[in-house]
Amino acid sequence: MSRGQFGLLIVVTLVGSAIGGALSGGWLIPSSVTAQKTNGVHAEEFLLLDMNGKARAGLGLDNNGEVGLVLTSRDGRRKLALSPDGQFAVKLSDQNGRVLWSAP
Repeated sequence: MSRGQFGLLIVVTLVGSAIGGALSGGWLIPSSVTAQKTNGVHAEEFLLLDMNGKARAGLGLDNNGEVGLVLTSRDGRRKLALSPDGQFAVKLSDQNGRVLWSAP
């Protein structure tokens, strides 16, 4: 191979690499994903689960459209409920639903 042919081979290799890189960059790089609405998340209920999959906290709407936040103790014996729409804004109850403490 002569010196001229070797130089031509180097130039063709560099140009081919540049063109191949430019073309594959457009096809192979995944496009970024964006949220539909950047300032909010829409849901009817949010649950916080422990490592066993048991719901320990929940924020959501009941069947009447009233909003509430419920926190459950680790052993499941007590629940603290916050609901501005309910009879009591704050309520602490036992596992049978008996109200231990409440505030209007």
